[in-house]
Amino acid sequence: MNREEFLVRLEVQVETLEFWLDQEWLVPERIAAEVTFSDIDVARGRLIQDLKHGFGVNDEGVDIILHLLDQLHGFRRAFGDLREGVKDAGR
Repeated sequence: MNREEFLVRLEVQVETLEFWLDQEWLVPERIAAEVTFSDIDVARGRLIQDLKHGFGVNDEGVDIILHLLDQLHGFRRAFGDLREGVKDAGR
Protein backbone atom coordinates (compact mmCIF):
# COMPACT_ATOMS: atom_id res chain seq x y z
CA MET A 1 0.00 0.00 0.00
CA ASN A 2 1.17 3.54 -0.58
CA ARG A 3 1.80 6.27 1.97
CA GLU A 4 -1.69 7.77 1.77
CA GLU A 5 -3.39 4.40 2.24
CA PHE A 6 -1.16 3.71 5.24
CA LEU A 7 -2.00 7.08 6.81
CA VAL A 8 -5.73 6.48 6.39
CA ARG A 9 -5.59 2.91 7.63
CA LEU A 10 -3.76 3.87 10.84
CA GLU A 11 -5.40 7.27 11.18
CA VAL A 12 -2.07 9.04 11.74
CA GLN A 13 -0.79 12.40 10.57
CA VAL A 14 2.02 12.78 8.04
CA GLU A 15 4.27 14.26 10.76
CA THR A 16 3.77 11.17 12.93
CA LEU A 17 4.63 8.83 10.07
CA GLU A 18 7.71 10.88 9.20
CA PHE A 19 8.86 10.66 12.82
CA TRP A 20 8.37 6.87 12.84
CA LEU A 21 10.37 6.60 9.61
CA ASP A 22 13.13 8.89 10.93
CA GLN A 23 13.38 6.74 14.07
CA GLU A 24 13.41 3.62 11.85
CA TRP A 25 10.50 2.20 13.81
CA LEU A 26 9.09 1.43 10.37
CA VAL A 27 11.29 0.48 7.45
CA PRO A 28 8.96 0.07 4.46
CA GLU A 29 10.09 -1.28 1.15
CA ARG A 30 11.42 1.38 -1.21
CA ILE A 31 11.15 0.88 -4.95
CA ALA A 32 12.67 3.80 -6.82
CA ALA A 33 11.00 6.91 -5.37
CA GLU A 34 7.97 4.99 -4.09
CA VAL A 35 7.53 3.73 -0.54
CA THR A 36 5.40 0.62 -0.14
CA PHE A 37 3.95 -0.41 3.21
CA SER A 38 3.07 -4.02 4.02
CA ASP A 39 0.61 -5.58 6.43
CA ILE A 40 3.56 -6.09 8.78
CA ASP A 41 4.18 -2.32 8.70
CA VAL A 42 0.52 -1.76 9.60
CA ALA A 43 0.76 -4.21 12.50
CA ARG A 44 3.96 -2.55 13.72
CA GLY A 45 2.31 0.87 13.43
CA ARG A 46 -0.62 -0.33 15.51
CA LEU A 47 1.82 -1.68 18.09
CA ILE A 48 3.51 1.73 18.25
CA GLN A 49 0.12 3.38 18.75
CA ASP A 50 -0.78 0.91 21.50
CA LEU A 51 2.52 1.44 23.27
CA LYS A 52 2.34 5.23 23.11
CA HIS A 53 -1.37 5.81 23.68
CA GLY A 54 -2.57 2.66 25.41
CA PHE A 55 0.37 2.15 27.73
CA GLY A 56 1.84 5.66 27.85
CA VAL A 57 5.31 4.56 26.74
CA ASN A 58 7.58 7.47 25.76
CA ASP A 59 9.62 7.58 22.53
CA GLU A 60 12.76 6.16 24.14
CA GLY A 61 10.73 3.29 25.56
CA VAL A 62 9.15 2.55 22.18
CA ASP A 63 12.62 2.50 20.64
CA ILE A 64 13.86 -0.02 23.22
CA ILE A 65 10.76 -2.23 22.99
CA LEU A 66 10.87 -2.39 19.18
CA HIS A 67 14.60 -3.14 19.25
CA LEU A 68 14.03 -6.01 21.72
CA LEU A 69 11.15 -7.37 19.62
CA ASP A 70 13.34 -7.29 16.52
CA GLN A 71 16.04 -9.21 18.39
CA LEU A 72 13.50 -11.74 19.61
CA HIS A 73 12.21 -12.34 16.09
CA GLY A 74 15.80 -12.73 14.87
CA PHE A 75 16.46 -15.33 17.56
CA ARG A 76 13.26 -17.19 16.69
CA ARG A 77 14.25 -17.27 13.03
CA ALA A 78 17.78 -18.47 13.86
CA PHE A 79 16.44 -21.11 16.25
CA GLY A 80 13.99 -22.34 13.59
CA ASP A 81 16.83 -22.61 11.07
CA LEU A 82 18.96 -24.48 13.60
CA ARG A 83 16.10 -26.83 14.44
CA GLU A 84 15.55 -27.60 10.77
CA GLY A 85 19.27 -28.24 10.28
CA VAL A 86 19.37 -30.68 13.19
CA LYS A 87 16.18 -32.35 11.93
CA ASP A 88 17.65 -32.73 8.42
CA ALA A 89 20.96 -34.07 9.80
CA GLY A 90 19.08 -36.79 11.66
CA ARG A 91 17.56 -38.19 8.48
